[in-house]
Amino acid sequence: MAHRFQVLRRFRFNLPQRVAAGLLALFLLQGFWLVSRQALTERDYEYARCGRETWEKPSPLAGYYTSCGNIHDGILAYRLAGLPLTLNLLAERAMDAFRKPENRVVQESGAELSTWELRHQMTHVLLLMRLPYLFAGFVLGGCIWWVTRRLYGNLGGYTALALYCFSPAILKACVSPEPEVLATLGVYGGVYTCIGVAHAMQGPKRKWRPRIVLLTVIFGVAAASHIAALPVAALLGLAGMLWVAEGHRSQTLPVVLAAVLGALVLLFACYGFSPDAFSYVFRSSAGFLWVSIDPARRFFTTLTNAGVTVACCAAMALYLASRKSRYFGNTAPLLCGLVCMALVMTGAPGSPWLWSLPFLITFVGGVFADAYEGPRGRLALIAAGAIVVLQAVLCVMSLPGLI
Repeated sequence: MAHRFQVLRRFRFNLPQRVAAGLLALFLLQGFWLVSRQALTERDYEYARCGRETWEKPSPLAGYYTSCGNIHDGILAYRLAGLPLTLNLLAERAMDAFRKPENRVVQESGAELSTWELRHQMTHVLLLMRLPYLFAGFVLGGCIWWVTRRLYGNLGGYTALALYCFSPAILKACVSPEPEVLATLGVYGGVYTCIGVAHAMQGPKRKWRPRIVLLTVIFGVAAASHIAALPVAALLGLAGMLWVAEGHRSQTLPVVLAAVLGALVLLFACYGFSPDAFSYVFRSSAGFLWVSIDPARRFFTTLTNAGVTVACCAAMALYLASRKSRYFGNTAPLLCGLVCMALVMTGAPGSPWLWSLPFLITFVGGVFADAYEGPRGRLALIAAGAIVVLQAVLCVMSLPGLI
């Protein structure tokens, strides 16, 4: 217990944490503004209905896991979309004991409210359905801040987090019931947790276990978000571990394999331990990937991403020109970003290019942090500030188009 209080005492909410909290608050404010102007769509209804079935009645049709079929494109997104409705229904059932028979949600005949009818029983149903995805985006922003501040200092962390919080692509993914932001969190968190485990291998083994457990959970999030995200996160994470874990490289592969197996167990649990639905994930070609430059071309030629585009180009130029910028902390996110940006899914809908954005933003924060410490640090700081302001203005102007 004393150790836990010591950990709490080490936490400080000073100026850097306040600035980061302010940026994340602006991110949430944009997300809530978008949600407040959205309307329920047929896609929302489908996600909520099939998500409810995963919680309440996993086998509504013979041979299928849900009425959407055997879900193979990210069951976690369906579960999160249906969770608010299911929790509300459980609360209504509990309140039935205090209602007149004619007013009960579950009538004597056993009939229950459909998802379409249930939306009239809940207030702010659209917001409740999107809160899990907004929260995932918030957590991803916190992860970017944690990584970049530890690697590059406060200014590098501010730069990366600001570009993230004013990214229209990320905001759009956070205000719709889709698995992309969840997969992005799983891939980015998985890679850097692998690197954290590799660093822990230089110390006592008692510090390995908590990080390996965390790695298993994050890999589970990646696998449940989209099965293609798990091999991407595992392979990139393994490469990072082999780079960092000097003297312990022979142990990296067993650690990653153990985390992957644990993640598959968590994925099996997400399918309610249904062998048929779980096996369909591997029989549906959902994990098939290919390479293409089209995602990169579309992203970097979109006007609303101009600030990120300019930042990436400037960071790449500085990275190639300055030897001190070419170290592991900058090279790892660059390579991960390039790999993810080049991937396309052929077996199921998905946007691996979105997985690359946190890595590219991390790379930008690292290279810019090196420039801030150079002989023309003030000029670099002014230029980076102008790029961030440009991206923020473009993002705010593009918000009506994201509804």
